Amino acid sequence: MSKRQQIRKSLIIFMFFIFPITITWLSPYLPLIYALIGGILSGAVIIFALQFLVSLFLGRIFCGYICSAAGLQECMMRVSEKKIKSPKLSLIKFYIWIPWLITLNVFFFMAGGIKEIDFFAGTTDNWIFLNEPYRFVIYFGVVLMIAVLHLVIGKRAFCHCVCWMAPFMILGVNTSKALRLPRLRLKSKSDSCIDCKQCSIKCPMSLDVMSMAKTKDMDNPECILCGECVDVCPKKVIDYTFEN
Repeated sequence: MSKRQQIRKSLIIFMFFIFPITITWLSPYLPLIYALIGGILSGAVIIFALQFLVSLFLGRIFCGYICSAAGLQECMMRVSEKKIKSPKLSLIKFYIWIPWLITLNVFFFMAGGIKEIDFFAGTTDNWIFLNEPYRFVIYFGVVLMIAVLHLVIGKRAFCHCVCWMAPFMILGVNTSKALRLPRLRLKSKSDSCIDCKQCSIKCPMSLDVMSMAKTKDMDNPECILCGECVDVCPKKVIDYTFEN
């Protein structure tokens, strides 16, 4: 394992360990909706907005290096590395995201707009669910969902099918492409490829990376820029670049 992958995996596993705390800002429901009903711009909204803005220049780097759910799914790969077979499953998260986003906007307008900004809204005295036991149920329900999806559908199934944060970043990447902004991405030298398929095997998002490398089309909305393909390639066919 390369040094980069050791650092990356250590980081996302650490993020999973502190998930009981960070779930407050990553949750699609509580306390996000409660805050919006009261006209409060909570930390979750700020985080989601930042995910979009950062993705304009760094793509889905959050998914590869920071996401708490990624840490759990990385651990689950010790149990199963089944690849996701149908790319159409990635559309499911948009059927979840669009009505959810509409609902958030409805609450926003019903509250008469934002009346205050409170990054820590919903976290006071509740860092580890001491005062509200129902949050235990929510937390472990999310963890169980992520694990079951991984086992039943394939690796990183949560990212492909359910994640409400991924669409913000996919939208950011597509916006960056449309505006031709310089961004972090992958590039390939197809003439050096020896068809070993190691890049496709190691890809945590079940992408056909070898075909992408051969056609020199490394842009894929499900690519999380984790660098597994970069580090495993014996001929260094794939590398990072920062360009439009």
